[in-house]
Amino acid sequence: MELIFGTQNDNKVEEIIKLIPPNFLVKSLSELNFETEIDESGATLEENALIKARVIFNTFKKDCFADDSGLEVNVLFGKPGVYSARYAGNQKNSQDNMDKLLYELRNEEDRKAQFRTVIALILNGSEYLFEGVVKGEIIYTQRGEKGFGYDPIFAPEKHGLTFAQMSLSQKNKISHRSKAFQKLVQFLKSKI
Repeated sequence: MELIFGTQNDNKVEEIIKLIPPNFLVKSLSELNFETEIDESGATLEENALIKARVIFNTFKKDCFADDSGLEVNVLFGKPGVYSARYAGNQKNSQDNMDKLLYELRNEEDRKAQFRTVIALILNGSEYLFEGVVKGEIIYTQRGEKGFGYDPIFAPEKHGLTFAQMSLSQKNKISHRSKAFQKLVQFLKSKI
């Protein structure tokens, strides 16, 4: 089964290809020479995932999926949330985003947070949503060199490491994206 993954983020593609069973052929937007920036104008992760999936489906007329992920911090009432990638501005700089978040939490003891991913799948013209969540906390200083985004300051519950300190296989076992994609894969298997 061929599916188009509606992302231009090579880090996400690398993560997902390791999760999808070999009987699924996943094509990325870069493989299809699709370089148009999709306007993520939704107010929620669900809306943004659907916006991206619909653009890809309407462009290629093929089954596809897209995701949107966000870091939701309790004391900030769910921020940065849907604005996680551009929290410190439209330049989408991960270091600037982490610096801004750490500054906003500088006097906070409650550092509970969660990463959440929503995947929108369009299969045979029908739309489906899948969600994955991993709870944890924002640590005080960056740790680790792996991963991307907020990974150096997010420590998932009961692990003692940040996502940036984990190998990709360790992260894939527990991550929000992995949980959402496991639900997607189970659904796709039921459709074969």
